[in-house]
Amino acid sequence: MKIKAYLKPTCGWSNGVRAIMRKHDLAYEDIDIINVRANYEEMVRKSGQPLSPCVEIDGVMLADISGEEVENYLLANNLVKASAAPVNVATNAGCSAEEHEKMAAKPVRFF
Repeated sequence: MKIKAYLKPTCGWSNGVRAIMRKHDLAYEDIDIINVRANYEEMVRKSGQPLSPCVEIDGVMLADISGEEVENYLLANNLVKASAAPVNVATNAGCSAEEHEKMAAKPVRFF
């Protein structure tokens, strides 16, 4: 299975996707959409929209998706088996107030 995850370095939703990848011991490419403009542009082109996270699994783009939704897709398509392995972060939640403060302290400019 080839997985490309278009993620922010610091984000509740992105961390939820990473947690699901760890839970199921899946190899994936963690693509930084904040610090590399070309990665963000690729995500928008492939997904047809600007919101993240986006996860591409074997050519199928799951746009603006939570870790919980990624796991549901993987299970529904028999790509993984159900697992009771614990995750250390919420898989269906946005950024915490602390994460928002960190992001606000470091503005991102693509120009």
